[in-house]
Amino acid sequence: MLTAIHTAVGELVGERADKITFPMIAERAGVNPTTLYRRWKDVNALMEEVAAAALTRDGDPVPDTGSLEQDLTQWADIIARDITRPMRVRYLRAMVAARIDIVVGCSVTEARLEQAVLMVDRARERGETTPTAAQILDHVIAPLYHHVVFALPVDPGYARRLVRDVLTMAR
Repeated sequence: MLTAIHTAVGELVGERADKITFPMIAERAGVNPTTLYRRWKDVNALMEEVAAAALTRDGDPVPDTGSLEQDLTQWADIIARDITRPMRVRYLRAMVAARIDIVVGCSVTEARLEQAVLMVDRARERGETTPTAAQILDHVIAPLYHHVVFALPVDPGYARRLVRDVLTMAR
């Protein structure tokens, strides 16, 4: 059922529906609208969950090459390739468009922070000098997402440059 709901949201976002509602999602997913009203406080919360699931590829392993530079380079490249896919671009832009107020937390940011912390912790255990996980988010991940939201170019060279920049912060 959850997969059908997420798929329905993705399809509606992909069709660029002006106003997505619980009844529209329920009809597309083949579920009763009350199912949606019980689980999510509003459509924006559901859209954020779908976007987070799509944009963080939950369950994918974080690179573990034995070098923070290689880990971050692979990770940034994976993220850049993934979030520039047309459906991912739509999810990301829809999630941003759904936000009206400043939010306390963001599930995409939280998932990426957990991944960055894991890579930084492993690198420190190996004795590497590292930037903080927050620096990685601010100087690698945020620019990648920013470029996608504003239709600026994102390519592997750009992602690698961001990684090199953040690694110089640790020196």
